[in-house]
Amino acid sequence: MPESDIKAAAILLNLGSPDSTEVADVRRYLDEFLSDERVLDIAAWKRKLILKLFILPTRPKESAEAYGEVWTDEGSPLIVTSKEQHKLVSDQVEMPVFLGMRYGNPSTHDVIKQIKEEGITDLFIMPLYPHYAMSSYETAVVKTMEEIYEQCPEMRTKLLQPFYKDDDYIQALVDSAMPHMEDDDDLLLFSFHGIPERHVRKSDPSHAHCLVREDCCINPHPCHATCYKHQCLATTQAFLEKSGIPKEKTAISFQSRLLRDPWLSPYTDYELERFGKEGIKKIKVMCPAFVSDCLETIEEIGMQGVEQFTEAGGESLTLVPCMNAHPTWIKFLSGRIEQWHNELSHQHEHAHERTHEHQDSHDHHHDHEHDHAPSA
Repeated sequence: MPESDIKAAAILLNLGSPDSTEVADVRRYLDEFLSDERVLDIAAWKRKLILKLFILPTRPKESAEAYGEVWTDEGSPLIVTSKEQHKLVSDQVEMPVFLGMRYGNPSTHDVIKQIKEEGITDLFIMPLYPHYAMSSYETAVVKTMEEIYEQCPEMRTKLLQPFYKDDDYIQALVDSAMPHMEDDDDLLLFSFHGIPERHVRKSDPSHAHCLVREDCCINPHPCHATCYKHQCLATTQAFLEKSGIPKEKTAISFQSRLLRDPWLSPYTDYELERFGKEGIKKIKVMCPAFVSDCLETIEEIGMQGVEQFTEAGGESLTLVPCMNAHPTWIKFLSGRIEQWHNELSHQHEHAHERTHEHQDSHDHHHDHEHDHAPSA
């Protein structure tokens, strides 16, 4: 295919948010989110039953109140920041960039439809999740690919892999976080989004390593490519090495657990209470699993977490903002798009050259046969 026939684009994917803080909108969003088999991975009949009887009757009102605490004049913080990221990245690259959400709007379905209508031939899929988890990175990719297969199966795709220890991502994390650090902080807590332990086990292709061996996250193993816990620890280690913050002044925890199943531990809310009771006074909290501030960072940590910590005896808890629209983070995203576009151009140049070589060889062979053909 000549390069002039290539029309490349990129799509940024994030989680999503309700359309408003109205209970009906929040209920619709939670229904879509929790109906995902990669989020609530139980039998379909049981999932529907739990949603109908236990979650949707009460949770939307509670969540609507929580969203109301963080909602801005422009809307949901995650959507507002995602749109800002989208604009900044679009300004730095020479191709169309789209923005889609796994749940809510702009929906993946509608964005892929738009991409098809614009005649895109090659698409770079960019899940904005540094770490692999079936309930975040995997479900975003699967949904996007399902829509592509349904609407435009001829489109060629490339996938941005989890970038949890990519040096440029770690640099963006350090650049965005360090201005908020202070020398007299007692502790820096890395609070990652939690997932059920069974998700970690399910994502282990060997089914014999993750959460089975005590050293499962330390010793190299192929399953680390899809192990959320290992990748969270690797991000933390890489951040400490690049920032120079002593490991003994840090801790790791996991937040946002749902239902009563065992989730990755230690749990953030339990740890904040413990730290307060043990006499730790000043804490900074980073949430590296999130690239944009959202309900889970602003409300769960910046409001609930502060209350939990201070009631237990702590003096101050400060939420370190996510990377949001930090220039180094935007540079990381635009740089990966440009890198892919260059690779794509080279691939098609080589393919075009091979086509010409094949044609020249065919023509030469044809001429040779013609020269030696018997006369009539």
